[in-house]
Amino acid sequence: MASRGRKGGGTPTGEDDGEEFTVEKILDKRKNPITGVVEYYLKWNGYDDKDNTWEPEENLDCPGLIADFEANRARKEDESESKKRKSTSTPTPVETKKKKDDKKVLGFDRGLEPEKIIGATDSSGQLMFLMKWAGTDEADLVPAKQANVKCPQIVIKFYEERLTWHSPTNDDDKNDKA
Repeated sequence: MASRGRKGGGTPTGEDDGEEFTVEKILDKRKNPITGVVEYYLKWNGYDDKDNTWEPEENLDCPGLIADFEANRARKEDESESKKRKSTSTPTPVETKKKKDDKKVLGFDRGLEPEKIIGATDSSGQLMFLMKWAGTDEADLVPAKQANVKCPQIVIKFYEERLTWHSPTNDDDKNDKA
């Protein structure tokens, strides 16, 4: 089956001569971090692995290969999930003991005095502070909303330490007077 890619988009080596090339195999899939476009990593028929390229899905004319790749990928994910479920479905006595210990109290619920904020993140979609606690080397992520209420002076200090002031230049002064 002839699977084609790169209609008028150049050769696997980057030259643009308007030819079509045969896709031998789809090796991987990604969402391009810059454009957000779905791309497939292709092995080109008659070319070395060094000539493999990432190509946007819209440039490809190989629906059979794409369907096979996606089906294999889904099957592998299902097998991986199945293994995870099997490994956690019958806990051993040691695993049961660990699970009880895992329910460790975190954040302000520990009853410790906050010492300082080490950092901040919003990777969970909510602003969180990495809080260092007095009398221990441990730190926990705590919601900023909680920290604002329970230790506002520590929050203010954290922000003050990160403020940068810029002195106006002579050009700025002239623009202000004009």
